[in-house]
Amino acid sequence: MDIILIPGLWLTASSWDDVIPALEAAGHRPHPLSLPGPAVGDLVIDDWVDAVVSEIDRFDHPVVLVGHSGGGNVAWGAADRRPDSVARVILVDTIVPHPGAMISEFPVDDGVVHFPGWDSFDADDVADIDDETRRRTAKQVVDVPGRVPTSPVTLGDDRRFAIPVTILSGQLDAESLPRVLADWGAYAAEFGRLDDVEVVHLGSGHWPQFSQPVEFSEKLVAAVR
Repeated sequence: MDIILIPGLWLTASSWDDVIPALEAAGHRPHPLSLPGPAVGDLVIDDWVDAVVSEIDRFDHPVVLVGHSGGGNVAWGAADRRPDSVARVILVDTIVPHPGAMISEFPVDDGVVHFPGWDSFDADDVADIDDETRRRTAKQVVDVPGRVPTSPVTLGDDRRFAIPVTILSGQLDAESLPRVLADWGAYAAEFGRLDDVEVVHLGSGHWPQFSQPVEFSEKLVAAVR
């Protein structure tokens, strides 16, 4: 399979470096992306979706989309634009967004959102990232266009619900995830309309590609089919 790897906020194609060898060893062709940055202009999340759609359109056969964290919103938006060209969507520690959903709010400084530092995240999300990994990955982060995290993702094609979805969840499993989503309103409604969805428990924090690259790679390879 051709696999398009979409990073989360502040991350680039390099965030998938430790995952790519396992995908290639399994016979797949990974395509890690770096999404357009602040230098491009006053961007919103649909501009990031456009970038992924352009990548999908390079192929004459269905591809797999992998989206980490906020990149999951981008992946689902691209799947909505090209439902016949996506064989599966794999979401890494995130869920399918509903129409109009945003990623989250962060302070905007001079039109960009700077990486807030590892200590700003919930303890459970970063508990398995050691100090060396934190230092190494913090050197790779980039600023995010200021409007991207709070702009609404556009979804409008109900054919997206027929695309198989795999959720690789750090802390939730197939039983606990629906219970949590029950309090999330429109997110639960979007999830409930999926025709084919599986939830795989990783037992990790929010960045398994950094904290548990070997174990995460094995489960990502297993999800690609």
